[in-house]
Amino acid sequence: MADFLQLAGKRFVVFGVANRKSVAWFTAKSLEEQGAVVIYSVRSEARRKSLETLLAGKPVFLCDVEHEGAAAKLAADIAAAGHGPIHGLVHSIAFANYSEGFKPFHETKRADFLQATAVSAFSLIEVARAFKPYLAPDASVVTIGISSLLVTPDNYGYMGPIKAALESSVRFLAKSFSADTAVRFNAVGAGPLKTSASAGIPGYLESYLYAEKLTFRKRNLSTQEVADTVLFLLSGRSSGINGTTLVVDAGLGSNYFDGEIVRLAMRPER
Repeated sequence: MADFLQLAGKRFVVFGVANRKSVAWFTAKSLEEQGAVVIYSVRSEARRKSLETLLAGKPVFLCDVEHEGAAAKLAADIAAAGHGPIHGLVHSIAFANYSEGFKPFHETKRADFLQATAVSAFSLIEVARAFKPYLAPDASVVTIGISSLLVTPDNYGYMGPIKAALESSVRFLAKSFSADTAVRFNAVGAGPLKTSASAGIPGYLESYLYAEKLTFRKRNLSTQEVADTVLFLLSGRSSGINGTTLVVDAGLGSNYFDGEIVRLAMRPER
């Protein structure tokens, strides 16, 4: 069927483009290929400068979600520029301070936890509240989570509970908005990806290669596969999905007892 997703001509605000490897960029590029209008929100003037070539000629606005009131200003600025109504928001923002390497979870610093929570989870609530007056009645909001909130990787540390807060916020926002709108909220629970952000996690490469062995196909996700899932959730074709995390992990979460992994784990040391 031609134009199955029916995204052409619709307007979407995408948060979190950092470079050509980011989920936000793959999503934005795919939206534009479908004929949608993408409005970009980046953290700082320095980030906008670094993206000059990539985003040349596109509408780019500044919003540092760590600062209270930034989301409200962004929504007002976008509306004042004539971009409306907004048919969807893509929240692909996360930050954790790993500058001192990873530590045992109980040694998490208060300031680090609160900063990461404000940027990675609470920002979704602020953005949703700020854009509520400007959203189309059936708009879709999608955020990027992780494929499992039950695993406890040492090198992900306090971001695990924060991503759990993000996922829970999706459900509560879906319920809250349902009182007077048909706006939907969903998360994409992505497996390990090759992004610049993930590269900043200590020991990530080993975890990434290990995860690849646990996928059914023995090949990790591409960032495009995650972006494709985001597009589906942004489209009306996913109208029956709300308050949900759609896991995209190539089977990783169902393959813990893969024969090859068990054999390697139990191999006696020589």
